[in-house]
Amino acid sequence: MARPIWTGTISFGLVSVPVKLYSATSPKEVRFHMLHDKDGGRIQQKRVCSIDGEEVPWEHIIKGFELSKGRYVSVTRKELEQFNPRATRSIDIEDFVRLEQIDPIFYQSTYYLLPDKGSAKPYALLVEAMRRTGRVGVARFVLRSKQYLCAVRPKERALVLSTMLYGDEVVSEGELEEVPSGKPGERELKMAGQLIDSLAADFDAAKYKDEYRDQVLAMLERKAEGEPIEVGEAAPRAKVVDLMEALKKSLASSKKGDRGEIRHRAEHHRRAARVGRANNRARARRR
Repeated sequence: MARPIWTGTISFGLVSVPVKLYSATSPKEVRFHMLHDKDGGRIQQKRVCSIDGEEVPWEHIIKGFELSKGRYVSVTRKELEQFNPRATRSIDIEDFVRLEQIDPIFYQSTYYLLPDKGSAKPYALLVEAMRRTGRVGVARFVLRSKQYLCAVRPKERALVLSTMLYGDEVVSEGELEEVPSGKPGERELKMAGQLIDSLAADFDAAKYKDEYRDQVLAMLERKAEGEPIEVGEAAPRAKVVDLMEALKKSLASSKKGDRGEIRHRAEHHRRAARVGRANNRARARRR
């Protein structure tokens, strides 16, 4: 049974609804520890001073901000605490905006907001009112001594809260070096549109599996049982193909109902790209 990680109220205008905050996600990434290849011992990291080479205990460690290369200004915990936001235990909605106006790039972590004792009726009222108006509440609240910007939106019968980045934390396209500016031809656009329509479907989260995680876990189980693991050759790097030819072949496959072949080719290209990036990182480490 999930436990709330925060309790407080959600407020808009003069209306306050007691709520509880629950984590809405449970990432299942495969995590590894660092081991010594000779004896399998766990690697321990130590806090070592770069000047005298001595290990430093926690009580003698302070924070420092790098003003320029090698030049730091140090701060104490008390100096920082004076700027900590006051924990008001309130999610204060400042504006109601339309969901489509918020680009998903702003979203970070997601939580469920459920009613606390005695607040089921005003909670249900807020959920239904937001659903009917098509609006999302933009608010601020404090969690673990940090203030967050967040979006509160209805999801079926519950409210969902997503923490958000601030505007100056999102990289704009104007800051990028290579944003395509050319206009595609009408024939290419028409074929690309037909291909997209042929692959259109309703979103079903259960349909998509983390194949990499499943394969890694299966390999680890086999290896733990003593089974030898054979490492195959890396997939070759994807070649640059003629755009119109690729569109024609993809559209022909989709008309035959061969979505599996399209997905297989797409996965092949993605795997090749991953291998290429891994090789680039390996070469960079060797330099």
